[in-house]
Amino acid sequence: MKENPQMLPTSRSRTQPRAARPWPLSGMDNSDSRRKPHVYGKLLMAVILTAFCILILKQSPNFSGSNVFSRHEPGVTHVLVTGGAGYIGSHAALRLLTDSYRVTIVDNLSRGNLGAIRVLQQLFPEPGRLQFIYADLGDAGAVNRIFAENAFDAVIHFAAVAYVGESTLEPLRYYHNITANTLVILEAMAAHGVKTLIYSSTCATYGEPEKMPITEATPQLPINPYGKAKKMAEDIILDFSKRSDMAVMILRYFNVIGSDPEGRLGEAPRPELREHGRISGACFDAALGIIPGLKVKGTDYATSDGTCIRDYIDVTDLVDAHVKALDKARPNKVGIYNVGTGKGRSVKEFVEACKKATGVNIKVDYLERRPGDYAEVYSDPSKINSELNWTAHYTNLQESLSIAWRWQKLHPNGYRSPSTRAV
Repeated sequence: MKENPQMLPTSRSRTQPRAARPWPLSGMDNSDSRRKPHVYGKLLMAVILTAFCILILKQSPNFSGSNVFSRHEPGVTHVLVTGGAGYIGSHAALRLLTDSYRVTIVDNLSRGNLGAIRVLQQLFPEPGRLQFIYADLGDAGAVNRIFAENAFDAVIHFAAVAYVGESTLEPLRYYHNITANTLVILEAMAAHGVKTLIYSSTCATYGEPEKMPITEATPQLPINPYGKAKKMAEDIILDFSKRSDMAVMILRYFNVIGSDPEGRLGEAPRPELREHGRISGACFDAALGIIPGLKVKGTDYATSDGTCIRDYIDVTDLVDAHVKALDKARPNKVGIYNVGTGKGRSVKEFVEACKKATGVNIKVDYLERRPGDYAEVYSDPSKINSELNWTAHYTNLQESLSIAWRWQKLHPNGYRSPSTRAV
């Protein structure tokens, strides 16, 4: 707020009448002439001080003149990573930052971890490398403002609820969170001229195919709301791409395991979601004594040992596939790829590998099937091998679990210390 100018009293006693003032030709009286050099001196001092402050600020590493995230720069690719506080998204952000991309993470932290964001910020503190925006993709106004205020070159869309069992209990939540929110992202991309999309999809869109392995040409017949919502989102993306010059890559990946080999990030689902979480998380919780044992749901499937067959892909390989897809994305082109190892492993095999990785003889209870699950799913990765030059390298199940276990042992409470609340 500006200060009010000093006001003279409206009345005061005078001992004699005020003399009439002369009117100099200059239009200014003698008192004004005497004041002018003083005023000029103050203005000059203000200018000097302002220039000095600007000089100091420019020497500061945090000064950029304007927000670097709001402008395109030659040689710098600015990627929006939705869901970047989550398990897969945070690992993808780590890889992108390591490869010198500029990264903006948008996450509402309903499933993600602020602790993962803090790790990334500590690893990459330099100005213009990473920013985190807390926002819900279901808020179209907020999403539009984010696109308006940032110069994105590409979007990698991870953000989604992603538990098959939970989707059967809360189908509307899944259709809203996955399908509707993807539409919001597409509308914002169209409105602001962002032309490259890497979409995180799932093998759940295939349902329960009659033939194995699954290829990209396998019919998509999802059997649970999670898979159906993802297929709807894919269909929207494909329909929109037909009338635009977008570069689109859709990655349908299989069961994700593992963590950063250097131990910087890991998987830390919220405690209330353990019932729906990945089998690896349940194995580690049992090994840590957080839960009394492991519950295997379904032993009567038409497989070699009666348990489900899955294709387990290490998160490091999965992230590598996203980076290669981003590099190969081209205008007016759509690429659809399965991301898996090409080898199926049964749940019983997985449990035995987890026991060896942790060194704990985990108690196992065998229960009835989980609604919406399917017997056997594994990929044929030959298309992504040939077109994107991508191959899974972390294919030893026990080794991937051992890497993840090291992080879990050091972080039994996830990204929070024992004495603090979850973040």
